[in-house]
Amino acid sequence: MDAANIAFPLLVTLIIIALAFDFLNGLHDAANSIATIVSTRVLRPQYAVAWAAFFNFIAFLFFGLHVAETVGKGIVEADIIDAQVIFGALMGAISWNLITWALGIPSSSSHALIGGLLGAGTAKAGLAAVVWSGVFKTSAAIFMSPAIGMFLALMLVLITSWLFVRFTPLAADRWFRKLQFVSASMYSLGHGGNDAQKTMGIIAVLLYSQGMLQGDFHVPFWVVISCQAAMGLGTLFGGWKIVHTMGSKITRLTPAQGFCAETGGAITLFAANHFGIPVSTTHTITGAIVGVGASRRLSAVRWNVASSILVAWVVTLPAAAVIGALFYWATTFFA
Repeated sequence: MDAANIAFPLLVTLIIIALAFDFLNGLHDAANSIATIVSTRVLRPQYAVAWAAFFNFIAFLFFGLHVAETVGKGIVEADIIDAQVIFGALMGAISWNLITWALGIPSSSSHALIGGLLGAGTAKAGLAAVVWSGVFKTSAAIFMSPAIGMFLALMLVLITSWLFVRFTPLAADRWFRKLQFVSASMYSLGHGGNDAQKTMGIIAVLLYSQGMLQGDFHVPFWVVISCQAAMGLGTLFGGWKIVHTMGSKITRLTPAQGFCAETGGAITLFAANHFGIPVSTTHTITGAIVGVGASRRLSAVRWNVASSILVAWVVTLPAAAVIGALFYWATTFFA
């Protein structure tokens, strides 16, 4: 396979695979956007996924493309990326997503993609291909995003408890049922703005490697729209096993807690989008849900479920990297 001049049908096939990953990302991570609003019974599942899918799609109107640029040229050197590396990266991420989706484990699609890219890139060119600054920034976010989401959610619980102290429980519940529409929308915007951009970066760097982008590295508008649409469609189909895990197995949520979790997670994602950090939306909302659960009492959190999710977080990046490297090496037999 000639990295500098691959056939057009192969290029189209790789773009389709990338969009398939984006669709699976939306499917896998639907729980991130709707788990709280479903578990609090503010919206029925079928309406919740449509609500989240809409805001996933329009996210490109609100954020720049900083995350796409980080993925495209800030994880592995753009000059060494070719069709085989992209194929290995995508297959590593898709394979790990399907494994965790089937098991109902809310692992990170984002870090699966980063892991697949690292695995395929190092399989081709060794550790010299790695952009360590981008990897360290992304790796730090594995731990920082859930911690920040947890802290913000806890702070919001304290603030809202003080603001609504004079309200009756019924009146407060009515207010938070309305406010959850706002918080769920914000979270879905942040989710669509961060996750869809990762696939944009993959497609853009593939086009760049084939000399199909004029000038410097950038993300064409048709790539932006295609990725947002694939993400939105994936969310529309939902991932009900993971919704159940995120919405009820970790802790039971009230509308007020759901609002605090979603808002804390949304603020975290908005900041990550601004600074171009490809964080895990799964990690972020899980940390926020744990935070609101722990605000009642530590025993309100099912720590055995949370710990199993933590194990999946740690394993995701290296597991996807190994799978990505294996797929890259498999392609060399056909080169």
